[in-house]
This record gives sequence, structure tokens and C-alpha cells, in this order.
Amino acid sequence: MNIQGVAAVVTGGASGIGAGVVRILAQAGAKIAILDRNIELAETLAKEVGGVAVACDVAKDDSVQKAFAAAQEKNGAARILVNCAGIDTARKIASHKTGAHAIGPMQRVIDVNLVGTLSCCAHASTAMLDLEVLDDDGERGVLINIASIAAFNAPNGQSVYAASKAGVVGATLPLARDLAHYGIRVVTIAPGLFDTPLAGTMDDKLTGQLLRRTLFPKRKGRPEEIGALVQHICENQMLNASTIRIDAGFF
Repeated sequence: MNIQGVAAVVTGGASGIGAGVVRILAQAGAKIAILDRNIELAETLAKEVGGVAVACDVAKDDSVQKAFAAAQEKNGAARILVNCAGIDTARKIASHKTGAHAIGPMQRVIDVNLVGTLSCCAHASTAMLDLEVLDDDGERGVLINIASIAAFNAPNGQSVYAASKAGVVGATLPLARDLAHYGIRVVTIAPGLFDTPLAGTMDDKLTGQLLRRTLFPKRKGRPEEIGALVQHICENQMLNASTIRIDAGFF
């Protein structure tokens, strides 16, 4: 896919990984819609990249529908969706100190990270179904979901977050199978430790422990490095139905 002039929606696009994706896609010529709960931050970035900001809570389907409609009105139907919206909760499922993991935070993480991702995929792909094909292969669009290496190898206290991201990984192949007939690809990215507001909530001890488990380079990733991978996925049709780790060799 040639990104120039193509409409793209990035959820959670106002900060962190989402902001890195927004900047890279904008540089490549995409028409950007930033969907985020923090509308002020989204508007600031949208002004920087010449895009549009739309308030959206991906855990609420009515909010998703309204946001996609608003984005489509401004930029046309998106051929690129990048699901970056996500939250975390760090708590053991049970311990003498904390008791049982509260259901409220547990449900919220699943609703945002898993259900929200699937909801956005559903609405974005529905809008792609009847678009004109872009080439002789019949491509219409691509859905790119951000999971985490926690889906494969999470530390203690991350069972809920890991489950939510494992669900995204597990959905990748069947999503691609559902949409292949329409020329829509689905790819998931599983980042390691990146320099984001979410990672910034971890203490220095845990951050150091995680960095020691990477091969090279032993640093936090930069959001723009994920943005570069997103651009390549968009441009390379042979990437489909798979999960790509970008984690400096985390083990």
C-alpha cells in the first residue's frame, strides 16, 4: 500500500506509542485521525501533523462508532487502522497482603485492551469492505493491533494485562481469515519495553530488571521505532495474519 494520501486512524494516538505511529504515518503522507480520551493532547498533536483529533473511549462501542464516523467525515474511510489504545494494572491475582484482585480494574483492562481493539477492528473493517481496491491484488486496507511481549512472557502481577494482550495476539489469525476475501490484512505488533507514559509508571528497579533481560540494545525502545514498523507493514503486502515482536531480544 502506498500510504501517501491514505486515511489512517490511530487509537490512543495522543501519546506514547500512538504518538510515534502518528508522526511516522503523517511524514509518509497519510491523512491522520487521532482517537483518544485525552482530547486536548490529541488536538495538540493533530495540529503538529496536520491531522484531526476525535474524542473516543474504545471501551464504549457507541463512542467508537461516533469517533469513526467523525474521522470518516473529515478524511474519508480509513484504509489503515492502528490500535494503540491500552491501559495496565499491576497487581497479583491474589496475596495475603492485597487479597483477591478487584474485578473493576480487571474488567476495565479487558474492555480497553481486548474488547476495544476488536470493536475498532469491526467498525474500521466494515467501512473498508466496499472501498475501491488499490491494486491488482485487490488490497483495500490493513488493521494493525498493538499487543505486548507480556502476551508471551509477563512478570508476576501482570496476569490481567497479559491475558488482555494474549487475546489480541490470538485474534490475529482469525481476524485475517475473516477479512482476507475483502483484501484487508491484519497484523499484530508485540513491543517490549518502550519509552511511554505507561512504562514511566514502573519504578527504576523493575525497569532495570527488564532491561537486563534484553539482548541488544539495552535501552527502552522509541515510539518512532514502532511507527517505522507500522509503516513497513502498511507498505509490505506479504505481512499478514502474524504477530511481530519488537523487543530487542527480550527473554
